[in-house]
Amino acid sequence: MKRVVITGAGTINALGRDVPATLEAMREGRCGIGPLEFRDVERLSIRIGGQVKGYDPVTAFNRQQLALYDRFTQFALIAARQAIEQSGLEFSNGLADGSGVVLGTSGGGLTTQDENYRSVYEEGKNRVHPFVVPKLMNNAAASHVSMEFNLRGPSFTVATACASSNHAMGLAYQMVRSGGCPVMVTGGTESMLCFGGVKAWEGLRVMSRDACRPFSANRNGMVQGEGAGVYVFEEYEHARARGAEILAEVAGFAMTSDAADIVMPSKQGAARAIAGALRDAGIDRSEVGYINAHGTGTAANDKTECAAVADVMGSQADRLLISSTKSMHGHCIGGTGAVELLACLMALREGVIAPTINYEEPDPECALDVVPNEARQADVSVVLSNAFAFGGLNAVLALRRI
Repeated sequence: MKRVVITGAGTINALGRDVPATLEAMREGRCGIGPLEFRDVERLSIRIGGQVKGYDPVTAFNRQQLALYDRFTQFALIAARQAIEQSGLEFSNGLADGSGVVLGTSGGGLTTQDENYRSVYEEGKNRVHPFVVPKLMNNAAASHVSMEFNLRGPSFTVATACASSNHAMGLAYQMVRSGGCPVMVTGGTESMLCFGGVKAWEGLRVMSRDACRPFSANRNGMVQGEGAGVYVFEEYEHARARGAEILAEVAGFAMTSDAADIVMPSKQGAARAIAGALRDAGIDRSEVGYINAHGTGTAANDKTECAAVADVMGSQADRLLISSTKSMHGHCIGGTGAVELLACLMALREGVIAPTINYEEPDPECALDVVPNEARQADVSVVLSNAFAFGGLNAVLALRRI
């Protein structure tokens, strides 16, 4: 089995348009959640989100590209450009043939879908743009990343709701570790912040009207976000031979299914995924210093996740640091694990633990150290990143400092 390392990272999200800006916001405990700005927002009950404000696509793409790129694809390409530039890789010949893309998304081109439903049902038009299907399909982002960077190997999209990008990164990790691919570009992207996207989530009655407060006793629901996180996963010896900067090692991965309920999380399913990632990495629980929690700010998720972590970590739970950056950038749904992996890299490389902001009242059912409100210095060498999705689909990554 090969060792797998990260040699590039890129992002665009409510906290920043790149990795340095995002990490600075996380260190400062800055909130990227605010009033939503799009058509018919006044018809919504929920009017806040982690929106990428002031974004103008014409600064990054030309007219011909924008005819094909939904907002979720644009975000993926922006993040991929940053990640691949940092990696220093150029894909040609054999490297291009063997390298591919695995991205996670849940809704795909939801903005395109929303706009065209309006066109047909509200405005009464009988024709839509001929590129609507290629623009909204879930694999559009992965396909356009493969085309822009000449990635001719295995390329596909994973859609497992809120665990999509963790599943995508875990599969990319397995493909490199097995020796099947020397390099994989991976992560996730999402842009559901449009009228139809928010209206659908309103129906679930799990959304907060004012703030995301993970683990706080007065939490009242999740807040949607948007954005992308993309990484270059590379075989260790390949990266070392070319003198690449290594950001961290991807050490383990596990995925489980609750096989229980379509929306209610299971402590047992989450715990099996956490324990499985440690087992896959050959890591003892005593080595884990930080967990980036799924931490949605809903009553069901937070107490279930804390119980699962406590079960797996046992006596080590008292010294463990755990935080939810969703409190800052919102829940990016299919892209959320990819954006949150940046907090894991910051913990390993800088010794800075991103805080859980908006924490106001201790909850006895969430009695772990959730790093409330202010970032903290800590020397950690192993971290976990949790993602637990509707449908009971769980995916946990383990990273190690190198």
